[in-house]
Amino acid sequence: MKEYIIGIDVGTQGVRVALVQANGTVIQTVSTPFKLTARSREEQSPDMWWKHTLEALLEIRKQTANDIAPRAIKAIATTSTSGTVIPIDKNGIPLHDALMYSDTRSAEEGQYCKALAKQYNPDGFTGFNASCGLSKIRWFDKNYPEKTERIHKWIHAADFITGKLCGRFDITDYTNALKTGFDVDRYCWPDYLDRLITTTWLPEVVSSGTVIGELATDLAGALRLDKTKVVVGLTDGCASQLASGAVKPGDWNTTIGTTMVIKGVTRNKIIDPSGSIYCHRHPEGYWMPGGASNTGADWVSLDFDKKELPILNAHAARLLPTSHLAWPLKQKGERFPFTSPHAMGFAPPSISNEERYTANMEGVAYIERYAYEQIEGLSSEPVSAIFTAGGASNSAPWLRIRSSVLKKPIYKSREATGVLGAAIAAASKTIYGSMTEAVNHMTQITEEVLPEKELISIYEENYHQFIHLLIDKQYIATC
Repeated sequence: MKEYIIGIDVGTQGVRVALVQANGTVIQTVSTPFKLTARSREEQSPDMWWKHTLEALLEIRKQTANDIAPRAIKAIATTSTSGTVIPIDKNGIPLHDALMYSDTRSAEEGQYCKALAKQYNPDGFTGFNASCGLSKIRWFDKNYPEKTERIHKWIHAADFITGKLCGRFDITDYTNALKTGFDVDRYCWPDYLDRLITTTWLPEVVSSGTVIGELATDLAGALRLDKTKVVVGLTDGCASQLASGAVKPGDWNTTIGTTMVIKGVTRNKIIDPSGSIYCHRHPEGYWMPGGASNTGADWVSLDFDKKELPILNAHAARLLPTSHLAWPLKQKGERFPFTSPHAMGFAPPSISNEERYTANMEGVAYIERYAYEQIEGLSSEPVSAIFTAGGASNSAPWLRIRSSVLKKPIYKSREATGVLGAAIAAASKTIYGSMTEAVNHMTQITEEVLPEKELISIYEENYHQFIHLLIDKQYIATC
């Protein structure tokens, strides 16, 4: 009998549910968008999330129940946004809408949490800001004192859906707990947290992939499922990383969407004095460092007509390598792989649209290479494989540019999505013996792009010119 799992991804704008075969083939997906309001970036209703999740689950089974037996679907897991938190009572009922990761009202509390973390736990996570759960919990405690005495636990977005599936609302995982203050070095909630919040509010923390129960009886009946295990998930960024194939030390993933996010796996924790890189804990004890740049692919849609992209890519394939230095940073300031609040993008004047398009792709690749050079310098571990995802991975010339600039092969993943990552977590200890085994069986590489000898030498010179230009503009500091 073939085996299947279900992945759930609760995003900012909607829920996506996927039924996935044990080999990673996505059999069916259902998406249910939210009706967003002006305050949706600050607060959202967890009950709304569950309503849409249940609708998607019921639709998935409506479409597949005749073909897939109840016991064939072995497990289910959820991923969602990092830093989103919910106060619940002892019955798992929300006492307030979820405070979203994008809610900036707790900025002042974030600074206070950061200062205390640096004082009492300097080797742990100290990058607290308004997007972190700990900051939001402290802010809520100060602003809603009438509700705090009824709080049983503070949980994360994925935890709430997990709780609705099996009735356990008191468990989270390492990746979700990090920004709520969990010490992933020592696998505990650190003592200094009692100076900030009521620590009895904090949930138990386990590794992603841990089985914590089975589907609630009434839910299993409605979904026509039997003995389906409920598994602890992970944050959406970590889920996408695993879905890309980056699971063992030396594996890294670059996702170039609106911004460029780089995540990977190392044997040792990366200590970054600038704070641009922070480390999640891998389910198997490794480290999962990552950083996010303000540089990305937003310039493609902002500066160029989508209908012209096939033509622009065809021109780029003939133009590369160019001699132009361009950096398509569309906002003021950069945060990774260097911190420069005053950084501004640039491009040569008087060049054609085709040349500017190609030079912009090259500029993003130079930033990506600089990021990996910083990572290798801080970790003393080689970057051996780069898996890629995001809109930029659909441009063949951009893949060629990046591989030759980086001087490393790039592997394009079939589907590096959060919902597939959730399915991988669900399968990791139910169908397979570990997260690594699950990733190896459930991810597929659709394309391998190798560095081109005739491009490497030219890009090597251009890259160093690009970095010197950033130094001259005082965006990058020299030691």
